[in-house]
Amino acid sequence: MQESYEEKLNMLQNGDIQNIVVEKNEFIAFREVLVHREDFKHFSGNAEQGGRVIYTYLNTPRS
Repeated sequence: MQESYEEKLNMLQNGDIQNIVVEKNEFIAFREVLVHREDFKHFSGNAEQGGRVIYTYLNTPRS
């Protein structure tokens, strides 16, 4: 599954997809992959009710 997360993050970075929806039960595993990326601060997550998080890619890293 870890490889799949990396692939989705690359697709988001490249603009192939607009966002990644991460369900509550996947969050910990997904975040483990995300925080090890050099461009970690370019990803922005918006939490929704129920534990779902929608990630988008920012051209400018967040501070």
